[in-house]
Amino acid sequence: MLATVATMAAGTVQAKTPAPVQDKPVNCDNCKEWNAPVKPFNVFGNSWYVGTAGLSAVLVTSPQGHILLDGALPQSAPLIIANIKALGFRIEDVKVILNSHAHWDHAGGIAALQRASGATVMASASGALGLQSGTNGKDDPQYQANPVVHVAKVAKVKVVGEGEVVKVGPLVLTAHMTPGHTPGGTTWTWTSCEGDRCLNVVYADSLNPYASGDFTYTGKGGSTDISASFEASIAKVAALPCDIIIPVHPGTTDVLGKAARRSGTDNPLIDANACRAYAAEAGGLLAKRLAKERGEAVPLEAKGAAHAH
Repeated sequence: MLATVATMAAGTVQAKTPAPVQDKPVNCDNCKEWNAPVKPFNVFGNSWYVGTAGLSAVLVTSPQGHILLDGALPQSAPLIIANIKALGFRIEDVKVILNSHAHWDHAGGIAALQRASGATVMASASGALGLQSGTNGKDDPQYQANPVVHVAKVAKVKVVGEGEVVKVGPLVLTAHMTPGHTPGGTTWTWTSCEGDRCLNVVYADSLNPYASGDFTYTGKGGSTDISASFEASIAKVAALPCDIIIPVHPGTTDVLGKAARRSGTDNPLIDANACRAYAAEAGGLLAKRLAKERGEAVPLEAKGAAHAH
């Protein structure tokens, strides 16, 4: 305090050094591909894609301030900020940052984005712990991943629960707890309008049944049996009012390809069956995984294999 007073008295008050917009990057097999820059675009109405080639981030805008969903990798933060600026918006006008789940490929950039915007960060109770610790919790199916990855910690996180509504001006986004991929998985929904036409937008968290080490979803080997809650999460996403789905990995539903194929008369992003299809694929992967853990025959409809993140 004395040093501050002396500096002020001398008339040489120094401005704070701005915090860098990127923290230490994460290196992974897919990181370069995931973090490839893409041109931001309008999804519908006041919803905008501002993420990267392989990691979604969505900006929902209003004159009273904006809401940003997810922060991708630590090295994605400058790209997200640049995308927001390219659309004519300001990172400083982001009032809230929402998280789907706290894995480093969706939450790694949140600390830097929070510093740049001053926004309030919100997540589920389990997600908040992950954001505050900078790594996976012990109850995470990927806790035993090797090597353990740490990202910048988010000091303050406001906890949201099932059905809780987040508001900024006229924006109203609703939290849906969808645990399974992580214990704190959260899917977010809202309505975007163009004139009199309003559509239900779903920012769908991962429903991918991928686990590391000896973790099991059925509770074998000392893990807690979370198979029923995971199945319930998949059913919840399938039942959501859903005209447009943006999953946390855009390639899961070909978001970028559909956006590129839009024309004046056709918008492939608008698909009333999209959430059901997304859930059906996840349900097949989970059924395959559970059957293997239980030593049962794999269901015929369970195709494909789960993948990391």
